[in-house]
Amino acid sequence: MDAQKDLQPPKQQPMIYICGECHTENEIKARDPIRCRECGYRIMYKKRTKRLVVFDAR
Repeated sequence: MDAQKDLQPPKQQPMIYICGECHTENEIKARDPIRCRECGYRIMYKKRTKRLVVFDAR
């Protein structure tokens, strides 16, 4: 029974999006509305990852 208490459901990290109008960073979770918290603009761009991305040419 104690083993079940240790298991935690995976937490969803909020993604960081950048507003297309005022360029502020917004943290948006899975069920949040897609809208800038500063100006209310509805077009958001996902922030580029800091991880190295490598593409292989064939």
